[in-house]
Amino acid sequence: MSIVLQGSTSGSVTLQEPAVAGSTVLTLPAVTGTVLTTTSPKAGNVLQVVNSTYATEVTTTSTSYVTTGLSATITPSSSSSKILIIVSNVIRAASLGDCNWTVFRGTVAGTNLASSGLFVYGTATAGSTTVVTGISINYLDSPATTSATTYTLGFKSSGVSVNSQHASTTATMTLMEIAG
Repeated sequence: MSIVLQGSTSGSVTLQEPAVAGSTVLTLPAVTGTVLTTTSPKAGNVLQVVNSTYATEVTTTSTSYVTTGLSATITPSSSSSKILIIVSNVIRAASLGDCNWTVFRGTVAGTNLASSGLFVYGTATAGSTTVVTGISINYLDSPATTSATTYTLGFKSSGVSVNSQHASTTATMTLMEIAG
């Protein structure tokens, strides 16, 4: 059964029942607003948001990337979608030396997004014994897939002791699927 609404001067809107058993509710805006009439969102629309947290301190002296324990997984609805990655963390370098944080697609053995210029680089300055600071990473990835995709925050050191999630502060990773 269909319902046809005639416009006051011209045109019409037809409401048609779904082809499946059951009930469907269409909620119209109270005064103003728009009802999405297509399943094809505009480029740039946010399609979904995934958030993950991790609050266990992880320490390393490794000169190769290891996981901070923070990761999140998202399943893009289209292979043309982009994933906006937003990371926030508190870190500590115990002595003079270098430390790097970056996001990987997959595990820390996966695709290092630093190859696209994404990484946070810190150096404890001469004369200092400890550096504690917050880091923020924002990156727009194009994974070109509709499969579940995991992003992992990794870090490494020049051999000095460095901490991720210093003092068990909560690190966060937010993934936003952006329509392509």
